[in-house]
Amino acid sequence: MFFGGDPFGEHFGGGGGGSRGGPRQPVDTDEFYTTLGVAKDADDNTIKKAYRKLALKNHPDKGGDPDKFKDINMAYDVLSDPQKRKMYDQYGKDGVNEEGGPGHSPDDIFSMFFGGGGRQPSGPRRSDDLVHPLKVSLEDLYNGKTCRLAINRDKVCAACEGRGGKAGAEKACASCNGHGVQIQYRQIGPGMVQKLQATCPDCNGEGKTINARDKCRECQGKKVVKERKVLEVNITPGMKSGQKLTFHEEADEAPGVLPGNVVFVVQEKPHETFQRKGADLIMEKKLTLSESLCGFDFVVQHMDGRVLRLHSAPGKVTKHEHLQVIAHEGMPHAGNPYVKGRLFVLFKVAFPDTLDEAAVKRMAGVLPPRPVATLSGEEEECTLEDIDPSQFGQNDAVRGGGAYDSDEEGGRGGNNRVQCQNM
Repeated sequence: MFFGGDPFGEHFGGGGGGSRGGPRQPVDTDEFYTTLGVAKDADDNTIKKAYRKLALKNHPDKGGDPDKFKDINMAYDVLSDPQKRKMYDQYGKDGVNEEGGPGHSPDDIFSMFFGGGGRQPSGPRRSDDLVHPLKVSLEDLYNGKTCRLAINRDKVCAACEGRGGKAGAEKACASCNGHGVQIQYRQIGPGMVQKLQATCPDCNGEGKTINARDKCRECQGKKVVKERKVLEVNITPGMKSGQKLTFHEEADEAPGVLPGNVVFVVQEKPHETFQRKGADLIMEKKLTLSESLCGFDFVVQHMDGRVLRLHSAPGKVTKHEHLQVIAHEGMPHAGNPYVKGRLFVLFKVAFPDTLDEAAVKRMAGVLPPRPVATLSGEEEECTLEDIDPSQFGQNDAVRGGGAYDSDEEGGRGGNNRVQCQNM
């Protein structure tokens, strides 16, 4: 935080706002108390009652002065916060300039008085949720499964009932006066002071400490102990990857804090045969050329143990990358396992690399006749070579050679060039 003047002039040697070595300017630390009409030693309850009375009386919706209502809010915003009040009592408004905030809106006032959230969040604090990934096989998502999983969590110490020691042994931390944070100021230039705030190392931000001899032997003053908790996780048929299984209030416990939730996030493991999309399944089946042309007949073991027989209709030719479907053999629908999606089968035909002359003649006898090109005698015969499809577009010109460079110029086309000759 930066502000004019030097509230620690006498400690750092030299003033910021006045002449060097001159007296400090008086700081007004009474204005906010006067605005609320309370004494400087008023307790929190007295301040709140005074604020409530003034806020209701001067609310703009009831004809009150908006500027006065704003001043009342600003005063209460500071005096109702122990840390801000301490800073104000020492340094006046300059000590809380960056912390004052916008104050309360008119809606906040009525919300606080008549059952709303007010300045503080509604309800008690909750500990963080514990989130764990849960890897599940596709078979278990198809059939369902119950498993027992163990987690380690904090549990309120039963020996000291979460006090950390003997009854009454907990005292306000002397290092931070019970605030849980320590404030330090550092002068970074003439009339420039930086405010630093850090968690108190002596109480770990709790604002309270316990003498070592009074600490609980079970939890060593930590107020919680470690517990191994076993949870029964129920995977129901049709669950999907990314779905969450929540165990309410089974996360870490702490005194005065509601436990958070333990959340398991389903992660589907890959399957060697099936892939899933929604309620549909798909599998890939490789066929030989003879199965493609003459028909196929094979079996598939489903994930519930049943064996399915799949065969083609007589005389039907199955083409490469042909897709067919079987109704009601996909994944069960969540909440209704008796209703299932579809099973898709993608056929891939494995063609032989070569055929001997006898096989060619036999096939030519049963297949439709091949078309024969009509030749004029002036054609150029070319040689085809295998090539990686990614090479398309990566021609000789891109590599720096022309498509018609002569052999005398280095033959930059290489051996991969298509060979042509006159007939």
